[in-house]
This record gives sequence, structure tokens and C-alpha cells, in this order.
Amino acid sequence: MTLPSVLGDGPRAIDVHAHPPTREFLMDAGGPYMHDAADAFGAEMDTSTFDEMRAEYREAGIDRAVLLAWDAETTTGRPPVTNEYVATARDEHPDFFIGFASVDPLKADCVETAERAVLDLDLDGFKFQQIAQGFDPSDPAHEELFTTIEDLGVPCVFHGGNTQFGGGTPGGRGLELRFGDPMLMDALAARHPDLDIILAHPAFPWEREQLATCLHKGNVYMDLSGWLPRYIDDQVLHYARTLLKDKVMFGTDYPMLDPARWMADFAELGYDESIQRKILWENAERLLGL
Repeated sequence: MTLPSVLGDGPRAIDVHAHPPTREFLMDAGGPYMHDAADAFGAEMDTSTFDEMRAEYREAGIDRAVLLAWDAETTTGRPPVTNEYVATARDEHPDFFIGFASVDPLKADCVETAERAVLDLDLDGFKFQQIAQGFDPSDPAHEELFTTIEDLGVPCVFHGGNTQFGGGTPGGRGLELRFGDPMLMDALAARHPDLDIILAHPAFPWEREQLATCLHKGNVYMDLSGWLPRYIDDQVLHYARTLLKDKVMFGTDYPMLDPARWMADFAELGYDESIQRKILWENAERLLGL
């Protein structure tokens, strides 16, 4: 395995986009939707433990991971990966996990759930998957939720681009790709300048819109999760080492992508060591206040 040159003295990398490899996410919350995604990624649906995940990451030269809760219950009918579950995993591995909450914006108690996640559970941010959750984040109906999160002072990860949930099935299991358009998050960022937003994944087929939003809005960032570097659009890779070098972060979308394989692919890009450091950990450290 080839590791990025900056990791020669030990693990420093921070994966800003990781899901639990456990039954609670893969089987319970994901169910048939997760099978769709696993088929698309060529991944196995085998579950593992958080201890095994940590060992796998350390072997790959990755020091920490943002662990994401999941609640798309209203749209999918699947049970959530609760904020309490993620907080417990964080507490059991405090030097490894950074916990991000999830709220279903279509639930009546979403604002109260968001407040509890930060004030009571001490989670450090939120993850939204708008396609699976079936909502437009720029819709004024969700203004109270995002004003609350902005006031709480924590960042939000939003899904960008296509999703493999429902991929290849008739009607895509009813999920609508339009909710992954980065311009919806651009509108949200304009109304909430103190809300830090991470656009997850190179947002195919809207990579240019994603790059434009990150350039224009100082409070919008992006991660490279969900794609091996060899498959990422050349323009995204160019911006990652130039105009957006301070705003692009490493992520895998674990367990869909193998972290060691991602790191080996990244090493082949030949980025300068200063750019490698920014993408692999410095930008995340700054944004997350680590």
C-alpha cells in the first residue's frame, strides 16, 4: 500500500465522512437502499465493529473519523441511526470519533432534536442526506431548523450530487435526485452566513455548481468522499490543489469505500506535500476546531 508522503511520521489524516459499519446502519437504517448502494460500489454488506473500524483506519494511516448519524425515517420508512448511538460510540472512542448528529427535517420535533444533539449529547455537527430525506434545504419551511443550527455554532454536511440509494431500481425507489443540486445549499448559505456547510462528495453531475458555490460562499466547503480519487472529475482535482486548496477535505463514505484504497489512490495524484496536508487534515482541523 502506498501512503501519502506526509503520513510518513504517523497517522494524521481525518476522514470527515464515515458511517457506522454496524448492523444499525447497514441493515436496519439502510435495508434495501443500502443494498442498492453496495451493489453500485461493489462493496460487501458485511458488518463489523467500531474496534475493527479503528484498526482498519490506523492501518491506512488515518487518525480520526467523523462518524455520522442517520435519520431518513419519514421518506424511507427505515429506523434511524440515532444521535445517542453515535454519541455512545464517540464516548467509547474519544480519541478516534468526532460525532455528527442527524435530524429528519420532516419530523415535527426536528428543532428540539437538533438542540438536544448539541446541548445534551455534545455532538459536533449535523449530516443531511436530502435525497434520502426527501427535502429541499432552501425551502423556507425549514428556516427555523437551520436558524437553530446556525445559532448552535456547528457545521452541517449536506449530500451533493447523485446517490446510489435506489440506484438502478424502477423509479429509484421514489427518491428524487434534484435535492442533491448544490445550488439549493448555495441559497441556504446565502441566508445563513454563519452556518458552515460541507458539500459531501464530488457532486456529479453538478461539479461546476459545487465548485462555484465553494468559491463564492466563504462558509461553504466540500469533501472528496464517495469517489476514489482516480474517478474524480479533473476540474475538481485541479480546484482542490489551487483555488479551493483551503476548503477541500478528505472523506471516504466508509464503509462503502475502503480507506486504505482511497489513501493509496490519493498518493498517486502527486500533490505537493503542502496540499496533501491541507486536504488530509489541516482544513478539517481548522473547520472543526480540533
